[in-house]
Amino acid sequence: MTAFGKNYTIVIFGASGDLAAKKTFPALFGLFREKQLSPECQIIGYARSDLGPEKFHDKISQHFKGGDDETRQKFLKLCTYVRGQYDTDEGYKKLDERCVEYEKEHQVKRPERLFYLALPPSQFTEVCEHIKKDVYVKDGLIRVVIEKPFGHDLASARQLQESLAPLFTEDEIYRIDHYLGKEMVKNLLVLRFGNELFSGVWNKSHVASIQVSFKEPFGTEGRGGYFDQIGIIRDVMQNHLLQVLTLLTMDRPVSFDPEAIRDEKVKVLKAFDKIDPEDVLIGQYDRSEDGSKPSYLDDETVAKDSKCITYCALAINIHNERWDGVPMVLRAGKALDEGKVEIRIQFKPVARGMFKDIHRNELVIRVQPDEAIYLKINSKIPGVSTETTLTDLDLTYSKRYSKDFWIPEAYESLLRDVLHGNHANFVRDDELDVSWKLFTPFLEALENNPKLEKYPYGSKGPKGLRPYLNKHGYVFTEPGIYQWPLTEPDVKTKI
Repeated sequence: MTAFGKNYTIVIFGASGDLAAKKTFPALFGLFREKQLSPECQIIGYARSDLGPEKFHDKISQHFKGGDDETRQKFLKLCTYVRGQYDTDEGYKKLDERCVEYEKEHQVKRPERLFYLALPPSQFTEVCEHIKKDVYVKDGLIRVVIEKPFGHDLASARQLQESLAPLFTEDEIYRIDHYLGKEMVKNLLVLRFGNELFSGVWNKSHVASIQVSFKEPFGTEGRGGYFDQIGIIRDVMQNHLLQVLTLLTMDRPVSFDPEAIRDEKVKVLKAFDKIDPEDVLIGQYDRSEDGSKPSYLDDETVAKDSKCITYCALAINIHNERWDGVPMVLRAGKALDEGKVEIRIQFKPVARGMFKDIHRNELVIRVQPDEAIYLKINSKIPGVSTETTLTDLDLTYSKRYSKDFWIPEAYESLLRDVLHGNHANFVRDDELDVSWKLFTPFLEALENNPKLEKYPYGSKGPKGLRPYLNKHGYVFTEPGIYQWPLTEPDVKTKI
């Protein structure tokens, strides 16, 4: 891994768009605020819009977090704007002149340039061809960041890769999936392999089931045109949730070397069984029970006969020595009762013997919001009772770490990785290929014959969810048995 020095150039293509304004520039500002970005670098926004310096600065600073006015002004002084088209050489040549001028001024011997494509995938190839032709330096250090989606099926993903491969080496390409930058996801390797308590039981002998769930409390809200073309599976499951599951199930890498980690991810992906389109729960949200929230089909940007999937729970089976026979479920949905992303690893029950009834241990990793790790354990109820209760060992980040403790946002974390040349949390070409091989036949089968179950906006999801999870090995705790945290005596305790 080779880190950039102090005099480097960051170019944001699509600088006038929402992604750049809401994610990319705020992430760069966050790094600058925390002194993780060189105060001597230059940042150039590139887009077709006619933006003067003041208007450009106003647009990119709307979503900055923290920092005083002086810090913001120092960061904005690093940011300039170049107007240009994406399909002609002229703008790219102006961009190159700006880079060369900066590098001469700072006596840079080996140019370091980072190109971030905050653009639709349809423009990736065109822009990358012009970067290679007009802005690339053979004797420099070049990094190109592209955003998901990396294709919509196996054929399109391969086509994208074939168009980029002649232009840049795999070392120069960073395919960004922001879920890999989330703090709790980055913590998985340490949690698993840095604790004998977990690494010793992280297998089919002790684990009963695994769930990775993604819940959004809102629907498309008039922005369904894009979503209607992809659905929830392409939007978050084939990428975000699958990435999390590979980190949960991969074998221990030989080191923290990025390629060692990515090798293990690819190895476990190749052991995934085909996804059965008959063993799936899919749905589309309907109006809320009180009628206050619209159905998916009420969205004017959506076709009235749309069969788009807004909820999916699917089973994954891994055929290797570690996981064979352990049921795993990925589930994701829009317009649900809450917004939450979490991982649940439920362990097998202890032998009853001395216990008439005993609950299962469960490790819960909350990715967002309110990052937390808690382990459900059985314990004697305090006091004179001899009964057991289900309680937890709790690491809630907001309680354990002070507010002054900087936990980077996902984009901040990943952009810092790019600057340091760390590929560990980015998707490799062969990993992308294997994941699309897994999902493409499944998606094609669903699109040919969708069996959608309607569920009310604001509900937990389709009515078949609980039976589906039971079928795949998850045992629910009876209501009232478990509290998080346990703070009051159980009124049912027998004296």
